[in-house]
Amino acid sequence: MTSIKGGCLCGAVRYSIDTAVTELRACHCTSCQKVSGAGGSVNALVASKDFRLEKGTLKRYSATADSGRILHRYFCGDCGSHIYSQREVTPERVVVRAGTIENAPPMKLSAHIWTKSKRPWSYIDPASSQIAGQPD
Repeated sequence: MTSIKGGCLCGAVRYSIDTAVTELRACHCTSCQKVSGAGGSVNALVASKDFRLEKGTLKRYSATADSGRILHRYFCGDCGSHIYSQREVTPERVVVRAGTIENAPPMKLSAHIWTKSKRPWSYIDPASSQIAGQPD
């Protein structure tokens, strides 16, 4: 398998993912709305052991998420591109922003979370899984 590569807008941050990513999850929580300036974020869930920062230094912003848990958000300090987030209680997993993946394999948006806070103009495919809040 070829590593999945990605990075930030300005190129200061580069990363690789050493596992297959086939499914994506859209988050409609209010924090993802504010970070993206849009209806939320689209994410790939990856084991921390399979994510490797290749270049650059990320800045971290930590806050209490809508779930009530501490969420660390990692981003490029130069251009502001949000690269991934990680819940304090699940350090074994990172949630990579799908838009930062450059050689994306075929992936499908399979679930929408935090649908109770989605924007009225956000479209959710009725065939996808929908979860009102944070999945277990």
